[in-house]
Amino acid sequence: MKRLFLLSAISLFALNAVSVNAAMQQRVEVAFVLDTTGSMADLIDGAKKKIWSIASTVVDTNPDADIAMALVAYRDRGDDYVVQTTPLSEDIQGLYGKLVKLEADGGGDTPESVNEALQNAISDLKWSSGDHVKRIVFLVGDAPPHMDYEQERQYPRILKDAKDRDIIVNTVQAGDMPETTPIWKEIAQYGGGRYMAIPQSGGDVVVIISPYDDEILDLQGELDGTVVPYGRLEQKEETGRRMVEKAAAAPSVKLDNSKFYAKRALKKEVITGGDLIGDVRNNAVALDGVAETDLPDDMRALSKDERKAYVAERLDKRSKMEARMSELINKRDAFVVEEQAKTKTAGNVDSFDRAVEDTLRAQLN
Repeated sequence: MKRLFLLSAISLFALNAVSVNAAMQQRVEVAFVLDTTGSMADLIDGAKKKIWSIASTVVDTNPDADIAMALVAYRDRGDDYVVQTTPLSEDIQGLYGKLVKLEADGGGDTPESVNEALQNAISDLKWSSGDHVKRIVFLVGDAPPHMDYEQERQYPRILKDAKDRDIIVNTVQAGDMPETTPIWKEIAQYGGGRYMAIPQSGGDVVVIISPYDDEILDLQGELDGTVVPYGRLEQKEETGRRMVEKAAAAPSVKLDNSKFYAKRALKKEVITGGDLIGDVRNNAVALDGVAETDLPDDMRALSKDERKAYVAERLDKRSKMEARMSELINKRDAFVVEEQAKTKTAGNVDSFDRAVEDTLRAQLN
């Protein structure tokens, strides 16, 4: 009997350990190290359209994952900037906002400051630690690195650091500059990642129109209307600005955005952070703990019970709309798969978004 009890206890402990371990396999961090010189203009425009599609690829692979992304934009010495960094953050809308404002300029000669950008990505970004985290970098550019800058760390040493920290480094070569190819291949080899070659333009961005798109877009507009900005004045204004930015996006971008939020399993939100309804729902904040001055004007005049009823009513409304959104997104996904099969575009990796998405699927499985 004691033996049976002991075995049961051990089995229960093992089961709990597996559950805890499974629960910890929930974070994916992706950094794009992106050449932003003038020759990359078309690719950057394509990236602006597909960043939500790329984020959705992570959700398709692991809907329970916490997802953080970063952007390291680089040019070369003598340009307006050498490296500009948007830190790792779960706020993909914020990253999209930075990407929208990004313009290709400068350059005109080669090489570029690839080494400094890689060093920034590997050493300066605040990567999470632990075996439950996948850390992935995509180096995207068309020109080789400067190897003649004194006292600058070069990619072989930088990639050793990446390996020590379990950071996978992939390379995406835009165009066919012969000096770039062997170095991009070597960086991917040292980084334990993939080398991919795509056209200088970034390849064709394929947008498939489905019969469900109009309803999805209308429903997303209603969901966006349930957002309640709160916090200090700057935070409220920032949330409002991001919602305006979200509304101004092209229809294909909005559809990818809807898919990203609809498919997330653990966190249900319309926008990351700054929304009282979403933050209460995800236990990021307690309604009773929000300072009076941080509430929106129309909630300040309400009693505590009325505030709770106000939030509950919006949550109920949002939940019903989200259930419908999930149905529509699943139908749209099935339609897209059928259309890709007809046009044979599903296996085409000759574009920035497809190359990145296929690589993420392989490296996250």
